[in-house]
Amino acid sequence: MNKYKNKVAVVTGAGSGIGRAIALELASHGASLALSDVNMGGLEETRSLLQARHSDVAVNIYSLDVSDQQAVLDHAQQVNNDFSNIHFVFNNAGVALSSNLDDVKRKDFEWIMNINFWGVVNGTEAFLPYLKASGKTGDESHIVNISSVFGMISLPTQGCYNASKFAVRGYTEALRQEMIADGHNVGVNCIHPGGIATEIARNARVSEGDDKEALAKDFDKLARTTPKKAAQTILAGVNKNKARIMIGADAHVIHFLVRLLGAGYQVLTRKFMGAMQH
Repeated sequence: MNKYKNKVAVVTGAGSGIGRAIALELASHGASLALSDVNMGGLEETRSLLQARHSDVAVNIYSLDVSDQQAVLDHAQQVNNDFSNIHFVFNNAGVALSSNLDDVKRKDFEWIMNINFWGVVNGTEAFLPYLKASGKTGDESHIVNISSVFGMISLPTQGCYNASKFAVRGYTEALRQEMIADGHNVGVNCIHPGGIATEIARNARVSEGDDKEALAKDFDKLARTTPKKAAQTILAGVNKNKARIMIGADAHVIHFLVRLLGAGYQVLTRKFMGAMQH
């Protein structure tokens, strides 16, 4: 893990959940941190935790809406000005939406795509020139994009979320191949978390008439991996420059089933969703 010591790491969505856990884990390995979120209260809490546990680590926090392309470009320049170098970018910020596709409002569909997909694209485009520059000096750098196990399989009511996370996966896997083909010293890693014990379900948007708390409780039953364990697995996978990093036993099982069954997995997911509704 000395790959992270004295390196500069950028983490979006660091005000809670996996983003906060990644920041804490990076700090434990001696990285300097540029953390952002739209929730400045949560981000202040993250910084307080870091200062209490890792007082020797440099931490800057920034208010950032990853769906705003110009804001992300300005943010990348600001981080480079503040730290003089950038080595790791974790495009982690994300949201959830539960709705049947024939019910979903277009503004909600655009909202999730703007954050989950375009946020990743904005972060990649803004920071890639700085990562390439670091690579030219001999320092290995990485773009780490958070997809989901729902970037491997689709489920009823998750079509919008699936669309955003499948898009992240396709974009990231193409970028990895391009960086290798063009000889850039920039690793590209796609992360596929399964059920992680965060508040993402409680902060999700849902269709009118759906019970958000009931949906969140169903999610809680499946969220068996802690954010800390997720962060540890992510950093270990990035350390090995793995193309796909599956987080949690459920993610590994689903990945195996998709490879084994192909599109046939859909029979199992329909049965599973039916059982969850009873």
